[in-house]
Amino acid sequence: MTIQHPIDNRLPALLRSGEPLRGIFTALPSPAIVEMCAYAGFTFVIVDNEHGAADFETTEHMLRAARASGIVPVVRCFPEDIARVLDMGASGIQVPMTETAADARELVQRVRYPGAGRRGSAFSGRAAGYGAFPGAAHTARSNEGVALIAMIETPQGVANAAEIAAVEGIDAVFVGPNDLAHAMGHGNDWNAPAVAEAIERALRAVRDAGKCAGIIALTPEDERRYGECGARYFATVATSLITQAFRQAAQAGRDTPPAALRY
Repeated sequence: MTIQHPIDNRLPALLRSGEPLRGIFTALPSPAIVEMCAYAGFTFVIVDNEHGAADFETTEHMLRAARASGIVPVVRCFPEDIARVLDMGASGIQVPMTETAADARELVQRVRYPGAGRRGSAFSGRAAGYGAFPGAAHTARSNEGVALIAMIETPQGVANAAEIAAVEGIDAVFVGPNDLAHAMGHGNDWNAPAVAEAIERALRAVRDAGKCAGIIALTPEDERRYGECGARYFATVATSLITQAFRQAAQAGRDTPPAALRY
């Protein structure tokens, strides 16, 4: 009998593969949604603990659902939550608002065990199988098999994209277009020419630094356009897809337009 290790360690190699990867953000605190994303065929799921409502216990259940259903789980979280999320068995950590190489180096220190960082060592949590997979083997699997993805979401981050990507221990850099558009004074219009140019410049800088570039891609056209700039780690948004499908179902066969949304 072979017991499956709690940590799915495929992501760093996937990010280095040169192949496009398609995943999905979910801010819904639901293990069932994670399984649905897996069965739909996404390669990875990003459990969104920046904007979502999942507590730590639910996050751990979502990681279990990912491991059981075969989808690679990334958790977007704040720096202060990295240690706990890693001990739960995340395959990747995605951290918002990285603006400098110094920020990136600090994230590496939080994610990697001593030798490459300063992560605190404990073998009692899920990531180490509650003690079933302790010691040097767990340390090596974690340092080598857990991906670190820095997010660029400000003009300063764009300006420093190459330096952020060049930091050893950063596996990918993800451009957050919505926050970038807001930071540049364009609201949520990330297709504004100045924002579009900044996005493309950041993606190219990451690619040219030899790292995987990522971005939200809501359509195949988005994937094509950003792919030409070097992006390979594409994520759509679960709640957007679900709401769109619900509205289509609610209006199916009706001649009247959907009810207007009030703000």
